[in-house]
Amino acid sequence: MAKKLLDEQDRNILDGLAKDARISNRKIAADLGITEGTVRSRIKRMENEGQVRITAMTNIARLRNPTLAYIWVEVERSAQCDDVAKQLAEVPEIGFVGKMLGRFDILAITLVQDNAELARFLHSKITGLSGVRRTECSLGVNFVKHDYRMSRIVDA
Repeated sequence: MAKKLLDEQDRNILDGLAKDARISNRKIAADLGITEGTVRSRIKRMENEGQVRITAMTNIARLRNPTLAYIWVEVERSAQCDDVAKQLAEVPEIGFVGKMLGRFDILAITLVQDNAELARFLHSKITGLSGVRRTECSLGVNFVKHDYRMSRIVDA
């Protein structure tokens, strides 16, 4: 079965869910002038096709000592980028892995409590991976804006 591309109606439904994932299908339908069944079936299709996943997200501003660690990874050879990214994606503590353009090949993001925990994590989980040439870290210490809607799928 071919996956359907997200259309304007799908994006409007996702906009409603991005603001509040607990919003009822009835409320979304009323806001958009469509039926509740249409909203329900479109959400179900998008979930089944892997286009959207509805989940709870931790508000990092509410954690006691939140420190987001941005781990920039340079691979030994560009041909190893996919393999290293897959290895990083399998590490449970890492919440984001992306292949990048620029100075580094990969960005991995994790949440740590302090620098000592970050050092232990890097040495035990990252630097020993096959294909990793070097890493550099940046720590997020003051979050001016964190818009959870940025996590939604954007159909180009």
